[in-house]
Amino acid sequence: MDVFGNGGRTLRINLGIIGAGRIGKIHAMHLAHLPGVRVKAISDIQVDQIKPWAEQLGIPVITNRNEEVMEDPDIHAVLICSPTDTHPGLIRRLAALGKHIFCEKPISFDYKQTKQVIDEVAKAGVLLQTGFNRRFDANFMRVKQAIVAGDIGRPHLIKVTSRDPEPPPYEYIRSSGGLLLDMSIHDLDMIRYLSGSEVEEIYAQGAVLVDPKIGELGDIDTAVIMLKLMNGMLGVIDNSRRSVYGYDQRVEVFGSGGKLVVHNEYPNQVEWSTADGTYRDKPKFFFLERYKDSYLAEMLAFVHAIRHRQPVLVDGYDGLQAELLAYAARKSLEEKRPVRISEMFVS
Repeated sequence: MDVFGNGGRTLRINLGIIGAGRIGKIHAMHLAHLPGVRVKAISDIQVDQIKPWAEQLGIPVITNRNEEVMEDPDIHAVLICSPTDTHPGLIRRLAALGKHIFCEKPISFDYKQTKQVIDEVAKAGVLLQTGFNRRFDANFMRVKQAIVAGDIGRPHLIKVTSRDPEPPPYEYIRSSGGLLLDMSIHDLDMIRYLSGSEVEEIYAQGAVLVDPKIGELGDIDTAVIMLKLMNGMLGVIDNSRRSVYGYDQRVEVFGSGGKLVVHNEYPNQVEWSTADGTYRDKPKFFFLERYKDSYLAEMLAFVHAIRHRQPVLVDGYDGLQAELLAYAARKSLEEKRPVRISEMFVS
């Protein structure tokens, strides 16, 4: 859908949102304060619960019917923040309607279906941005810039640590696709982003060390993933569902001429020392605090792409590749062997 009037004048961008959970609300609050942007409609099955909040943001259409958001002729683009199993159908419908799309990860629970969906989006000629917000984190963007500039010579190793402060609810674990597809997928994308390379081979090991109930649900809560990249680099990811000291988010890139390190972020920079030792506060508690600015940055980038008719910075292909790696990691875990990505056939 064109956002330019006669003479090329940029019109106000009207957006819709499907799903008003944590992420949907974060996006809505950010978009509500962007100039030249209006959230015209939002849909959620709990419409009565979200209505007071949505009215405070000035969203005029609040509904439990997704169709009311998608079929509104004034809406240029729609954010999909609903459960993953709804994503493919919504993307197909929006593409057919000519709407630009932002979709939270993963695009689907079946990477072959994801491939079909992004092919349909390409044919429709609309934008599809995938919600890998960490690419928009200022720290990780600076690491990427330094790698591209050759500041550490030839990169050899990438290490990504991602540990949650506490496990999600059991009901969420049942429906999320599991640790590898729900949590590790961000880190797999970060390996691709920082390395600038596709992955050749992956080897995953996992265990249930945090909560036996997670194992009973058919998932793991602790994982180590090793990757061999096509450009010769090696990667290591470690994940845990529980880090008692807070949200642990660190990256190190080691190269022939040095290294780049991203440390955890803290609520403040105060450090105090006594006769008993040196102390500081725990890291920021969870992703909404740690990556708050990146969520705003990804919305700014999406709006910019629409307004200036430019490609999005994280597209459907990126979503597909991250899913492919997550499923390859799952296959490695189940079969207890390294898996070459070429084994994961995508029709």
